[in-house]
Amino acid sequence: MPDAFRNVALIAHVDHGKTTLVDAMLRATRVFAQHQTQVERVMDSGDQERERGITILAKAASIRWQGTKINLVDTPGHADFGGEVERALTMVDGVLLLVDAAEGPMPQTRYVLSKALARHLPAVVVINKVDRPDARLEEVVDDTYQLFFDLDAKDHHIDFPIVSTVARQGRSMVGLGMPDADADMSALLDTVVATIPSPSGDPGAPLQALVTNLDASDYLGRLAIGRVAQGTLRRGENVALCHDDPDRPPLRRRLTELLAFSGLGRDPVDAVTAGDLFVVAGFPEVEIGDTLADADDPRPLSRIEVDEPVLRMTFGVSTSPLAGGAGAFLTSRQIRERLE
Repeated sequence: MPDAFRNVALIAHVDHGKTTLVDAMLRATRVFAQHQTQVERVMDSGDQERERGITILAKAASIRWQGTKINLVDTPGHADFGGEVERALTMVDGVLLLVDAAEGPMPQTRYVLSKALARHLPAVVVINKVDRPDARLEEVVDDTYQLFFDLDAKDHHIDFPIVSTVARQGRSMVGLGMPDADADMSALLDTVVATIPSPSGDPGAPLQALVTNLDASDYLGRLAIGRVAQGTLRRGENVALCHDDPDRPPLRRRLTELLAFSGLGRDPVDAVTAGDLFVVAGFPEVEIGDTLADADDPRPLSRIEVDEPVLRMTFGVSTSPLAGGAGAFLTSRQIRERLE
């Protein structure tokens, strides 16, 4: 049932502790078996991501808490990776906004949060690193409220819950302050389940599942990743792959490989219901934005809208001590005329 799911995106500036927080949530829900080595910063799976401490590609992990499956979708914190941001937010119903207790919200946070608010996604604000000696909790919370005001957030978006955490130690508490020494991540996980709405969608309706990302496997080939909007994806059943090109009829094919997110991996399953995230193989023609639909009643979903890349350039008069030594045009008026 959709009520058994929560799909949450993680928003944070570089070095504010996003992957450390995910590590703590994974440990709290016992994703790691006792015999497994707990690798730090598990969500930074790419070489560049581990080296630079940033998120480039949207990824997902899944945990279970008190009978609810929580899908955690990581988002890039850079406007440069806007396409990945849009894809990640398409898969979720709410966000965790992670803010450093000393630094406060930063510009990269602003961009992703603006996209989340545009999609009317509720937020849980997590003030991390509250144990820092230079933490300024009240000021950071005020700055966070100001950020929401600056982004023209609605009243119900501004009425967000606040959770204080020390992610490195796996401690959390509702409200602003220092979590107790024996605290765990229960406060954060309970707040996520209580605040983030369960997905909408009828599992018994005709299938509609939007492909939001692609991956590859040495064994399965091209993989399509996305979310089931309504209906149920079932292994072994025929589905229709719908493109946005009206001249390309839906491609009907039997679904042979179906996986769902489980912990840090992807496990084979027989069915994925409305609201859950999926991974399918067997469609080498699939593209981001395509729809997996009912074979007898194919109805494509709206494709993902991504901001076009923008290149900004500034032209000005040279301020170098050597200015004027070469070239005939020296003033800003002449530069403008040349550009026009």
